[in-house]
Amino acid sequence: MDPSPKDGESAAAAEPSRGGAAPSSGVVVQVREKKGPLRAAIPYMPFPVAVICLFLNTFVPGLGTFVSAFTVLCGARTDLPDRHMCCVFWLNIAAALIQILTAIVMVGWIMSIFWGMDMVILATERRCRAAGGDLH
Repeated sequence: MDPSPKDGESAAAAEPSRGGAAPSSGVVVQVREKKGPLRAAIPYMPFPVAVICLFLNTFVPGLGTFVSAFTVLCGARTDLPDRHMCCVFWLNIAAALIQILTAIVMVGWIMSIFWGMDMVILATERRCRAAGGDLH
């Protein structure tokens, strides 16, 4: 009995190679992350402020997120440009409360640390854009 290609194998793997790399089609694919309203409400803060918020979120879940809510009132930009500043402020307060209330079962603490890491990542992107550099 001859071994035949399995269903999971591609047809190209079953055929002999033609020698050389596959031709490039020149298609550029852009991937954009879709964020929910709470994640999109994370403000683009100055880098030192974002690091402080990460530090606060690491040791007191939700505290850094609570502080970041006030940066929205001070003019920090978010990924929700069509929403009013007060609405974005309250979304950040809601995220802080969720982190505080669920910290008892460790979910909020982990969420709080990831939230702080997102703040630092957004601050780094902001810093790179301000410097005119490319992220990659």
